[in-house]
Amino acid sequence: MSDSILVVEDDQYIQELIAEYLKAQGYAVETASDGEEGYRKFKAGEFRLVLLDVMLPSMDGYSICRMIRSQGATPVIMLTALSEEKDQLKAFDVQADDYIAKPFSFNVLVKRVEAVLRRTQPDARRALVVYERLRLDCDTYKAYLDDEPLELTVREFTILAYLIENAGRTMTREMILDRVWGYDFFGDTRLVDAHIKNIRKKLDIAYIQTVKGIGYLVAGMPS
Repeated sequence: MSDSILVVEDDQYIQELIAEYLKAQGYAVETASDGEEGYRKFKAGEFRLVLLDVMLPSMDGYSICRMIRSQGATPVIMLTALSEEKDQLKAFDVQADDYIAKPFSFNVLVKRVEAVLRRTQPDARRALVVYERLRLDCDTYKAYLDDEPLELTVREFTILAYLIENAGRTMTREMILDRVWGYDFFGDTRLVDAHIKNIRKKLDIAYIQTVKGIGYLVAGMPS
C-alpha cells in the first residue's frame, strides 16, 4: 500500500501542485483547505505524514500541530511563507519534524518527505536501546521512562537514540543534523537546540549534557 500523506494548504493552486507532484511519486494524497477540515481528516484517517501550512483559515498550523502531537508521533512537515528565524523555531517548539519556507522546490519537498518517511520505517535490524531508566524500541519508535510511555516525535526519538548509541562521545550539532535529518540542511544548527530542549523537558532528567560551543553528550554507556 502507498504511503498516505495529508496536505493541509489553503492556497488551492499550491495545494493542487503539491498533491499532483506527490501522486506522481507514488504517494496516496488527501487534501484539506482549512485548519478544522485538516484536523478532522487527520482524526478520521491513517496518515504516514502531514504537510501542514502555518497560515490557515479557522485554525492555524501551529495549533493543529500541537493537536496532532497530542494524538501521537505522526510526522509533520510545516510549510509557510514566514521565513524569519523566530517562525522556524516556533515550528520546532510545537514539535514539527521539519519546516520548509515558501517558495520551495518540489524536488526538495519530495526529498524531505522521503527522509522523514525513511526514518519512520521499522527496521528489524535495529536493537532495543536501554540506558539507565530509559528504554527505546527502535522497531516501533516508542520510548519508555520507568516503563511509562514518553510522547516523543520521530525526530526527537531519533536524536535521543543517536546520542545514547554514541554515549560517552560528544556529538556536534552538524553530526546530529547529518544523521537525523539525512539530507543537506541549509539552516541554523540551533534547530538541534530546539529539539534537545523539547527532549529535556519531556525526560525531566539531566541525561543530555551540553558541551559548550560544540554539541551534546550522554555520559556513560547504554546497557
